[in-house]
Order: sequence, then structure tokens, then C-alpha cells
Amino acid sequence: MRQGDESCRETGSRYEREAAARLSRMGYRILEENFRCRHGEIDLIAMEGKILVFIEVKYRSSLRSGDPAEAVDGRKKERIVRCAKYFMMKRGFGGETPCRFDVVTFLRDEAGGESRFRLIRDAFWA
Repeated sequence: MRQGDESCRETGSRYEREAAARLSRMGYRILEENFRCRHGEIDLIAMEGKILVFIEVKYRSSLRSGDPAEAVDGRKKERIVRCAKYFMMKRGFGGETPCRFDVVTFLRDEAGGESRFRLIRDAFWA
């Protein structure tokens, strides 16, 4: 599936960078982008104050395939949680570290303008 001359992977990377920039302006401190382990991948990992935040970024060009947040299904959530636990263990974050899971969505404006940004804090629980 292609959007113009841009591949899906390139589109995803572009919106992940956009999400990181917007979240930084909102006070998040980005620690990692595209953290990968054997359990999967987390698009962004950040600190918001003293809270460790794991962020999944989703883009849709239209609602035909559903709301972008709907793409974060039960299986995806499980992989993100396992990956988050691994990240915390490897980076020395203790079990007492408060954390949460956010989802950032982008939906292309039907008029062809700038995509709409939405931040869903506490999108799901571990």
C-alpha cells in the first residue's frame, strides 16, 4: 500500500517524528524512538514529569479502515506491554516507577490539509 510516492514505512516514520516533536513541545522528554526487542517495538518512550510513558503512533489517511486508535488491538497492546517491561528491566527502572501507555493518532484531513493530531493519555492499562 502506497501513499503517493511514500511507502507505508516512510509514512509511519514521518508521523512518529511529528509525534515526537509535538510531544516535546508539550513537555514530554523523549528517551527512545523505535525501541526494539524480541517482544516487539515501541514507537516512542518518554518521560512526562516523573511518569515513564510508552507511546504508540498510528496514522490513517481516512476512516475507511476505522479510527487509527482501533489499530492498537489486544494483541498489539500485549506486545507493547511485554516490550515496556523489558525496557524497564534493561534500563534499570524499578517496579515502583509510574508508567502509562499513550496512543497518538494522526488522521488526514479530508480536504487534504494537515493531518489531525490526537493524544490519548492512558489509552490502555497493563
